[in-house]
Amino acid sequence: MTRTHDRPIFNRSLPARRAFWAAFIYLVAGFAWIAFSDRVVEAWFEDAATLSRVQTWKGFFFILVTGLVLFTALLRQLHKDRALLALQHGQRQALRSRERQLTVLMDNLPGMAYRRLRDDQWSLLFVSDGCVELTGYEPSELIASRRLGYSDLVDAATRERVGRTISEALTADQPFSVEYALIRKDKREIWVWERGRGVIDDHGEAVVEGIVLDISERKKLESELAELATRDSLTGLLNRRELSRLLDEELERAKRYQRSLAILWIDFDHFKDVNDTYGHAAGDSVLKAVSKLFLDSVRSVDLVGRFGGEEFVIVLPEMDVNEAHETAERLRTLVSSVPQPLGDGSSVRLTISVGVAVFPNHGLTAAQLRAAADRAMYRAKDRGRNCVSMAHLSPHVHNDA
Repeated sequence: MTRTHDRPIFNRSLPARRAFWAAFIYLVAGFAWIAFSDRVVEAWFEDAATLSRVQTWKGFFFILVTGLVLFTALLRQLHKDRALLALQHGQRQALRSRERQLTVLMDNLPGMAYRRLRDDQWSLLFVSDGCVELTGYEPSELIASRRLGYSDLVDAATRERVGRTISEALTADQPFSVEYALIRKDKREIWVWERGRGVIDDHGEAVVEGIVLDISERKKLESELAELATRDSLTGLLNRRELSRLLDEELERAKRYQRSLAILWIDFDHFKDVNDTYGHAAGDSVLKAVSKLFLDSVRSVDLVGRFGGEEFVIVLPEMDVNEAHETAERLRTLVSSVPQPLGDGSSVRLTISVGVAVFPNHGLTAAQLRAAADRAMYRAKDRGRNCVSMAHLSPHVHNDA
């Protein structure tokens, strides 16, 4: 960015030049008036007394004319000066107003405004007062600090990702927006949103200016909404859609590594009697208690979900037919042996019917496995309930044999 000093020098010399030319013109006019007007008067008036009176009036006339010219010039200049002063005063007032507005805005910003160098340490040159509330650090601890740079407030992986995004935007002369986790002085992690762009400061140096806002509450809400989208609202288990998605992923993994995969289709026996006898609130209490029982009784890699009503599905990665049957029997025995709370201090005993299907024995797709397990569960009910039933072999198994 190139600067020239010719214009400022010309502006400083302009008043002196104007004053010089005004004085020069006045002197020339005065000398001309004295030199030529005297000759004209002497040529016209030969009488000494008349000549003396005319010379006197000529002097008065000269003073009057020059006075009027001086008055007009001064009046015009004073009007210009007053207009200029009024303009400058208005500009100063507007500037103060904008400064007050900017100060109020920065003080109430839920974060901080900043200016920093375009270096790897993100060295800060300026931060607003919101720096303390956002980061826990005083501005003096971060500005021009050799010990601590703003980049030190994020982990290495985040620093690389965010730095790459910002660098690409600055290279393209575009603004950037990034979200990342920031570690405060008290070691608490918060989420922030940064918006900025590259600018050239008054000294011709390339810097970055922007704002950093605390979005921890928004990220928390997003996480809660994501959780609600994948969880059953009553039991906290995976809902039907999320469990189906995860089943597809586990099945693809089982196919890739040629491993088995089992699913248990569970339905409570005579659960309608619980709702009719004790009320739906008691039924909900039972469902929540059994859901916790399922979660506590399977492996951490297993997936437990509620498909609706009193139907539950458990996905068991890397379990063959025998292991899946043993797990189903263990859960059936556990449920029948542990009374379930009704929420009013009393409890009730329940039983479950379980259908078991295993990949690849009972199906090659998620839909086939779910259908096979569901049919097996109904066969368990037909056999008197409170039992486990294995799915029938899939046709492809018979064909392979």
